Amino acid sequence: MAGGSSSSSLGATQVRLWTLHPKYLDARGLVALWREGLLARAVLKRQTRGYRHHPQLARFRAHSSPLAAINAYLRVVLVEAQSRGFAFDHKKIGPLRQGVRLRATRGQLAFERQHLLRKLRVRSPQLYRRQRRIAAFEPHPLFRIVSGGVEVWERIVPAAPNKRGRSP
Repeated sequence: MAGGSSSSSLGATQVRLWTLHPKYLDARGLVALWREGLLARAVLKRQTRGYRHHPQLARFRAHSSPLAAINAYLRVVLVEAQSRGFAFDHKKIGPLRQGVRLRATRGQLAFERQHLLRKLRVRSPQLYRRQRRIAAFEPHPLFRIVSGGVEVWERIVPAAPNKRGRSP
């Protein structure tokens, strides 16, 4: 969800609910993640028709309590935003349940690191230079990382090579 606008048409934007910790996002990415996380919550509550079939929602739907999972996800985004001085409305997320965890693969986390670095390189070069030195990003605390490749629901778009013909 982060990285795209919150359009109600599935084909109009790339939705990103990051597996990586929101501390790595720039301000634009963090705000987008909050908005898009709230949209995902509305989808899971059946309050909107947009994004109903988005593949990234599958991991939340697979949890025994999808709303508890998205609430836990959004809580971490909220805490990160508050630590940066944003005034996100905590009333927009529902009650929290302890011990909610989702599984994510090491390959997915690595893929998202590269994906975010490509975005930051363009829109926040200073942050990009700092973040690229981090070998492996921490996951969002909701996720328990297991071995495995990129998740099957991920839409992989080849990276455009840089001036030297290499991907970032």
